[in-house]
Amino acid sequence: MAELMTIRVNGKVHKVQADPEMPLLYLLRNDLKLNGPKYGCGIERCGSCMVLLNGAAQPSCVIPCSAAAVYEVTTLDGLAKNGKLDPVQEAFIEEQAAQCGYCMNGMIMSAKALLAENKNPSDTQIRQALNRVLCRCGTHTRIISAVKKAADKMKNL
Repeated sequence: MAELMTIRVNGKVHKVQADPEMPLLYLLRNDLKLNGPKYGCGIERCGSCMVLLNGAAQPSCVIPCSAAAVYEVTTLDGLAKNGKLDPVQEAFIEEQAAQCGYCMNGMIMSAKALLAENKNPSDTQIRQALNRVLCRCGTHTRIISAVKKAADKMKNL
């Protein structure tokens, strides 16, 4: 049964009527029309639905809306500020890290969470941080290059 909930997404407070057990992903995509997070597997295995909950990368396909209401939710749609892409987004574009692009949401959100905690990650740390996101296109070397470029960009901010 739907309930009125308040949820903070990308810095905005939203009051939504939703089933508290509905996955956060559905609320983001269907009710708030935020298409950054993608539906992939529905069982938190592929990472295409990744969002930041208080800065930590988490799959939104298994998190109930009611549980997400206590967090600041950030989606790929919310990374750009004042019309300027986030350094992580810029780096992924510059390194041409996307091929089919389906995993990009998860890769970028996981990289954003990593770089918030570690300004100079090693290749191993980058691989570990992105381990929850599947990419079948084979652009892993470009993705790792993009994360390193983003780290360099963020040092100069």
